Amino acid sequence: MRRAFVWLFCVMTATAVGAADTDLTALQTGDDNRGWEAVGRLDIDGRGFCTGALIGPDLVLTAAHCLFDTDTGERIDHGKIEFLAGWRNGRASAYRWVRRAVVHPDFNYSDKTAEDRTRNDVALLELHHPINNTSVTPFKTESRPRKGQRIGVVSYARDRSEAPSLQEVCNVMARQGGVLITSCDVNFGASGAPIFSFESGEPRVVSVISAMAEVDGKKVSLGTQLEGPLKVLRGELAAGKGVFQAPAPEMFSTTERRSTGAKFAKP
Repeated sequence: MRRAFVWLFCVMTATAVGAADTDLTALQTGDDNRGWEAVGRLDIDGRGFCTGALIGPDLVLTAAHCLFDTDTGERIDHGKIEFLAGWRNGRASAYRWVRRAVVHPDFNYSDKTAEDRTRNDVALLELHHPINNTSVTPFKTESRPRKGQRIGVVSYARDRSEAPSLQEVCNVMARQGGVLITSCDVNFGASGAPIFSFESGEPRVVSVISAMAEVDGKKVSLGTQLEGPLKVLRGELAAGKGVFQAPAPEMFSTTERRSTGAKFAKP
């Protein structure tokens, strides 16, 4: 496959009206959104938003780059990030502020190569108070999917910021160096959106959206690996980290890595 340019999803996203997309189902009503309320919008200090998913009563999974300022490259004060569970048409099923936030220690915001930046582009947010709303059920997680496996994604985006959209049928096109290349249809603001597997009979999070790319002239999305990095993030929280704002971390690794051939470029 010939891979062209890759664009990192901006945290800074403008408010926009909804636009129709034949690959997406808008979850506009309560019935449409039932079962997906644990996907929410992350409002970031009034400057933009990402997507996140509840994987425990007080734990939200998202993309690490959502916690960095796009202009300065510095960490954003996570105390100014609010999780709006099931946000739909001006209302949420639950509202919670973030108490602690950890990013994978090998994530490097300044890295310009797609595979290195995407591989560990994952963060775990601890909320000030758990969400015990019976309509908001945290999702279980599962190991990363195989090539060709059917997956789906629920996300907010620049053109659909007021209600989430579901793409229930997309697939894993390739797995390379810890990066998933998928056919899922995403846009700016969908950073951190959960990628689901349905093989267990219920949606389980297997990855999060990191970036969008183009392969052989077709738009695709890139997802970070989850199983190993999530274990690291849980360990970071258990060790008491994530309390204070830290500068952008540097990445150190001695692991041999395979290249996806994709490179980041500004949109």
